[in-house]
Amino acid sequence: MRAIGILAYGDESVLEHWDVPVPVPGPSDVLVRVAFAGVNFMDVHTRQGKYEGSRTYPLHLPLTLGMEGAGTVVDVGLDVTDVGVGDRVAWCLSWGSYAEFAVVPLRRIVEVPPDVELAVAAASLFQGCTAHYLCHDVGGLGPESTCLIHAASGAIGQLLIQFAKKAGATVYATTSTTEKAQVALERGADEVFLYDDDGFADEVLRATVGRGVDVVFDALGAPTLRDSFRATRTRGLVVNYGSVAGPIHDLDPVELGESGSLWLTRPRLADYVSDRTTIQRRADAVFEGLTDGSLVVQRAGEFTFDDVARAQAALEERRQIGKALLRITL
Repeated sequence: MRAIGILAYGDESVLEHWDVPVPVPGPSDVLVRVAFAGVNFMDVHTRQGKYEGSRTYPLHLPLTLGMEGAGTVVDVGLDVTDVGVGDRVAWCLSWGSYAEFAVVPLRRIVEVPPDVELAVAAASLFQGCTAHYLCHDVGGLGPESTCLIHAASGAIGQLLIQFAKKAGATVYATTSTTEKAQVALERGADEVFLYDDDGFADEVLRATVGRGVDVVFDALGAPTLRDSFRATRTRGLVVNYGSVAGPIHDLDPVELGESGSLWLTRPRLADYVSDRTTIQRRADAVFEGLTDGSLVVQRAGEFTFDDVARAQAALEERRQIGKALLRITL
């Protein structure tokens, strides 16, 4: 089968196209014929070696890329009883999706309803589950809540806006361009500011009459995190769930005290989908929203095996609005 992987960490030049045997599922695994693989920042970070030594995501070279996908089950392990051949499934946080077939642990598998296309499932599972746990489990958003969402035109940002509005929260957002700001407004944001102007914290304080928001969701890191502190109310919560624009290495906890006794957390999805029941529950919330129209997933386009480097480059340069997919064809 065809697959795309890496033997060493680096830029797009380390991507390799392989012809390898179809993998064999272990006792608690499922073998899936992949229809679509999501193209995510985690794929870029995997290629760059940012998870080397990670306890949460213990990855080792050589490695087939792709941590999200959707397809049809073609074989199951001896201990698998509740998923069968022919079932339509999706998964995330299981590497190996940039291939024609992938072995996925059962605990990462979700069933895809018949009225949800596999392309939609692959485009929505990782970002949808992330937005769901950030909104409900970490942020605890409700009708009286206010929040600020950075990178709001990205795949997670768009879904996070929609989940926050469904919960009844007031949503402020930031983007890097006016074009992207319009996307955030279309998804339901109450006001949108440009973070590249370095004035978003002042705008948030103006909009909240000097109080600041209850929760900030920051996936950017270095360019925004300290101003996120300024935009947060006293004893508020700052959620740093990514560092796609650069990590911070010099944060002194005293800064949290000086900013108003803030809470700062750095959660990871793996700890919020630790079993199959939980990931299916989150997936069901995403799929139901997509089916009834209360959630919209914007797809940035579909790429072939030959275009993977270009798809990842668009992510790294933050030119992409929405979610890109890798279409797998046999």
